[in-house]
Amino acid sequence: MPLHEAMEKESLNFNQLCTFESFEKVWNHYGYKSVFQDVIEREFSRIKGITYLDHAGTTLYPESLVREFYQDICTNVYGNPHSHNPSSRLTHDTVEHVRYRILQHFNTTPDEYSVIFTSGSTAALKLVAESFPWRPPTAAEPASQFCYLTDNHTSVVGIRGVISALGVVSLPVSPEEIEARAKDVDQSEGSSCQTPHLFCYPAQSNFSGRKYPLGYVRGIQARQLYPACDSKGRWFVLLDAASFASCSPLDLQEHSANFVPFSFYKMFGFPTGLGALLVRNDTAALLRKTYFGGGTAAAYLAGDNYYVPASNMSSRFEDGTVSFLDIIALNHSFDSLHTLTGGMDKIQLHTFGLTRYTYMLLSSLCHGNGQPVAQIYSDSEFENPSTQGAILNFNLMDCHGQMIGYSQVDKLASLFNIHLRTGCFCNTGACQLFLGITNQVVKSNLQAGHVCGDNIDLVDDRPTGSVRVSFGYMSTFQDCQNFLNFVADCFVDKPVKVDQDKLDRLKSNTSSKGSSQCLLTNGKPDHIDEREHASTDLVVNQRGGKAITKDAKSHEKAQTLTNIYIYPIKSCAAFEVTDWPVGALGLLHDRGWMVVNGNRVCLNQKREPRLCLIHPQIYLPSNTMLLQASGMNTICVPLKNHSEPPQSHRVCQNMVCGDRVETVDCGDEAASWLSEFLGQPCRLIRQSPDFSRDMKKGHEKGLAPEVSSTALSLVNEAQYLIVNRASVDLLQRHITNRQESSDDHQPLDTQTLISRFRANLVISGKEPFEEDDWSHLIIGNTHFQVAGRCGRCQMIGVDQSTGAKTKEPLLSLSAYRKGKVTFGVYLVHQSLEDSNSTLTVGSSVKSEMS
Repeated sequence: MPLHEAMEKESLNFNQLCTFESFEKVWNHYGYKSVFQDVIEREFSRIKGITYLDHAGTTLYPESLVREFYQDICTNVYGNPHSHNPSSRLTHDTVEHVRYRILQHFNTTPDEYSVIFTSGSTAALKLVAESFPWRPPTAAEPASQFCYLTDNHTSVVGIRGVISALGVVSLPVSPEEIEARAKDVDQSEGSSCQTPHLFCYPAQSNFSGRKYPLGYVRGIQARQLYPACDSKGRWFVLLDAASFASCSPLDLQEHSANFVPFSFYKMFGFPTGLGALLVRNDTAALLRKTYFGGGTAAAYLAGDNYYVPASNMSSRFEDGTVSFLDIIALNHSFDSLHTLTGGMDKIQLHTFGLTRYTYMLLSSLCHGNGQPVAQIYSDSEFENPSTQGAILNFNLMDCHGQMIGYSQVDKLASLFNIHLRTGCFCNTGACQLFLGITNQVVKSNLQAGHVCGDNIDLVDDRPTGSVRVSFGYMSTFQDCQNFLNFVADCFVDKPVKVDQDKLDRLKSNTSSKGSSQCLLTNGKPDHIDEREHASTDLVVNQRGGKAITKDAKSHEKAQTLTNIYIYPIKSCAAFEVTDWPVGALGLLHDRGWMVVNGNRVCLNQKREPRLCLIHPQIYLPSNTMLLQASGMNTICVPLKNHSEPPQSHRVCQNMVCGDRVETVDCGDEAASWLSEFLGQPCRLIRQSPDFSRDMKKGHEKGLAPEVSSTALSLVNEAQYLIVNRASVDLLQRHITNRQESSDDHQPLDTQTLISRFRANLVISGKEPFEEDDWSHLIIGNTHFQVAGRCGRCQMIGVDQSTGAKTKEPLLSLSAYRKGKVTFGVYLVHQSLEDSNSTLTVGSSVKSEMS
């Protein structure tokens, strides 16, 4: 067969595989007793056009749940349950009924367990940490041990902070050790030792979706498994059900853990801010409580140290009035879940089928050169819903086997309205295990500026986290299809290929098969080792240039400054000038103001694209800024308030790119003007002149020691953003070529593209993307240092002349740069002297690169 025909056949195979008919051939448990599509259209119409794949973060609530709850609280009067009037008795009785429904859901009874309402799973874990009867070592007995699986949520590992000063031993346990180090123990041996120990493990990993055997509960309690088999005393088990309970049935009659924390929003989507701790009644008497709040006392004296706790377990630990309306909402949550699905068994089968199918295709997907597209982090091949939950964790790779940063995947997914999760998911232990991150690397990444929750996805070309997709009971096959097509369209070098041998093997897997080993399903188990020897030069350039050394090369090409733009109001239209003074924070008055909504949250073009239609103009001689927009009268805003600001001009705190900034309100006239134009309550605020904000640590680390001026205005990252016309031209050609081969024709000329990237400075470079390797820049007589590349998001898809949202140029930029969506570089002043100069269009530009 000719090569081009073979390539077309491979691509066709993928399209044929990504159909509902192919899905039905590998899984026959889809949907529930009613017509599933009708349920989706009736109950989840608000997610039309959205591919929601973050159910492990929170699932979605059906519209009928909210309607029924609204009808309930509009019909009934619910009083404080601590009172005894009729409305309060109604509340008390309803709350008690909900407790019973919760226990029924987990197949247990009030005789066996008590329900303690908390604000969430984390609060439930904290309650256990603070009330467990930890014992320090004595001459007769050893100290208590807090043992936890390394594949645990941060909130479990955080129990260490409570016990660190109590003389209690903390022991992390790897998943392999539990059974590998198990041994037979004479149960009479050490039976006199009453030291209490606590072992914590998740029923399901929130990182990989691995389901750990529920039989571990009895195995630890009976001291048959490690670490209990190595230590005398009484062993108690905390089974973290937060991730597991969302899509799986849990039977506490069969697996009677001592403590079971979980959150309701992960199960139902509504209400939020409510969780529970289930405590076995035969364990309750051991718990110690020091603080006592309203409703927890049987009796106490204000003038004497006398306190008797309430006899009821729940009352004793629920300080103050519980969130009773949220608890009452759970009645409707349970009703909706059972009406729509028929129960957790059906939900487990439905969600597992979607996850398994997505795993099969993603793990078999290859680039045109045969290289795998994804490295999947899993301990199984998704054969059985009893061992694998509805979570798929992975990183994508380019055709050369290099990792694509998770933040780039996240940005492009947002462009396609695909909602997923990235990072380490509050589970550092599993993240380290699967990604091969050592303890020292975690510490060095922190020194490099990477912290939990940021978008620094690669350090030394190695991932700091991953991408997670997860399914819920309302997930559809269309969600799988949208996600897989997104990966194939945006990250696969064409033609799309499928590893047919692997796919056939996965199809033939039976539910009885399993795997206890970590399988790197990209077909290259030694890939992580290869990365350890990769060059770090690229990362140095990404994070910001180094100081020029004797080996550095100087490129003094005939480059000029062609455009200067300032953006007085963050996310509003550009103000183009031919020359402009430089201030301590960058171009004078650049991003000195921003628009906030009624909740004082900063608006940007991702939230409100019509901001680009507001045209601010600065007039330095009159010390004023004019605001103009179509259909609106022009208003004037003073650049500085010389007198004491009135009450309406109050000083306030806001957030910019994760940083807290101090701002001053610009008054009611500007607020009314903006509110009328944008159609929502808004206010204009400016950065307080007395407030100083420095560049983020991740960028500062790469700057030369002589750089002393990194103070920022309300910009996101650095003082200046510069783009190269040669890079814009190349991208424009790539967009044109890409569109000629598709039906999506949205011509973008060079000047339109420049406006999309919202740079301060535009230069006429000689080579496309040469700016990526610059370390220093001289424009006229002003010296700059490069502070790193600019990562792009869906905001560059906003047409700056209309406010319309488009997929270009982000789609073509990602395709051209192999998923690394950067364009342009950040600059900072080389020294304080450079903050008192003027930049002029036509000035020469000299660049240096290492």
